[in-house]
Amino acid sequence: MAERSDLISTYDPLTLAEQIRALGRDLGFQAVTFANPSTEQHRAGFESWLEAGYAGDMGWLERNLDKRFDAASLHPGTKTVICVRMDYWPEAADGLTLLSQTDRAYISRYALGRDYHKVLRKRLSDFARQITELAGDHGARPFVDSAPVMERQLAAHSGLGWIGKNSLLLAPGHGSTFFLGELCTNLALPFDSPNPASHCGSCQQCMVDCPTDAFVSDGVLDATRCISYLTIEYSGAIPEDLRAAMGNRIYGCDDCQLVCPHNRKAPVSDETDFQPRSELDGGALVDLFDWSEAEFLKKTEGSAIRRIGYEQWQRNLAVALGNGPVTAEARESLSRGLGRVSELVDDHIRWALNRLG
Repeated sequence: MAERSDLISTYDPLTLAEQIRALGRDLGFQAVTFANPSTEQHRAGFESWLEAGYAGDMGWLERNLDKRFDAASLHPGTKTVICVRMDYWPEAADGLTLLSQTDRAYISRYALGRDYHKVLRKRLSDFARQITELAGDHGARPFVDSAPVMERQLAAHSGLGWIGKNSLLLAPGHGSTFFLGELCTNLALPFDSPNPASHCGSCQQCMVDCPTDAFVSDGVLDATRCISYLTIEYSGAIPEDLRAAMGNRIYGCDDCQLVCPHNRKAPVSDETDFQPRSELDGGALVDLFDWSEAEFLKKTEGSAIRRIGYEQWQRNLAVALGNGPVTAEARESLSRGLGRVSELVDDHIRWALNRLG
């Protein structure tokens, strides 16, 4: 009987690829494709984007560039990158309606449930283990937005979709409301073919409707103007000229997805982990701002939101309250917040109070 580590050589690559796809579907991935580990052709464009300063404070994007464009350097022995798609759109309040309710908080739909890093990483680990049972040790390593991996480019190269004008990956018939994950493996699997072209056509709705005009050109995003960057990745003082445009968005922004025609028929996920947690879907801004740090930590346990910390949570909510209805309740809540966290938060509170008169 062959040793488990030798089983790989006994399988036909085409047959094994289809068996792996079937395993992935059984685990809840909506698509499984196979990509060449190299994305070297994207290096020049990425470096130009960095040089333009569009990455803002995200300094980690400048590190490990050689590994970023070659998964075989990132994880030695990699011959194939298995790309997966998992839909996340939850049963939640209508996004555009919620954005018009300026006394309520808008949280990006992907973050309403359990932290996707945890969900996908566990699922990918199970996937790798099942592939091992099928084909033997294959040196697998899972990645979920956690290393220098050009995941959209890898996914596009393997036919999962195309990179749209909003810089997101869009899948034909499914839009962009999904997570991506990767499994680096030393299995030599047949690479899938990329989509022949973009299906965005002449539509520029995502660029036109961006609240802060963050798109420089088709598919090029200036992250320093993006509300998702400002509310999640950036920990400093939000530029005053962008605060009003943030509206009631306190964690992330979905506008370029909400207006995208390809998302009109985006499937609703049946994953229970991605369904909204109490108070996070359209909670009252005043109520959320009044949370103590202990309440924030308790109510965001297991959520991606917790990673921004209490200070940024308060900062973002102060801006949203300043953009909301002029009420005594809002002014009183903001005034109670002065001195509670930091001078950074107080600066945004004073700005909000000034806005509310």
